[in-house]
Amino acid sequence: MLKIKKITPTGDKSWYIKWVATVIIIVGACFNSFDLQPYSHAVMCIGAGLWLIVGILWYDRALIAVNSAIMAIYFAGLVMYFTYYV
Repeated sequence: MLKIKKITPTGDKSWYIKWVATVIIIVGACFNSFDLQPYSHAVMCIGAGLWLIVGILWYDRALIAVNSAIMAIYFAGLVMYFTYYV
């Protein structure tokens, strides 16, 4: 049987942040599917921000890059919402 060695830390602060961020992003995706703007944008921005912190803690450039971009995209959506729709 092939054993896969887990390389991500467990039990430290990044582990807790990772799982809280994952739940938040799932909630944000649900909000997005029901078109609950601006709440979906705010929740997704928070989740991406938490994953960005995890990427920084792990020194993982891919996580840092993708979550920085996601945060910027959802933040721009929030700015557009409050600029044009409110």
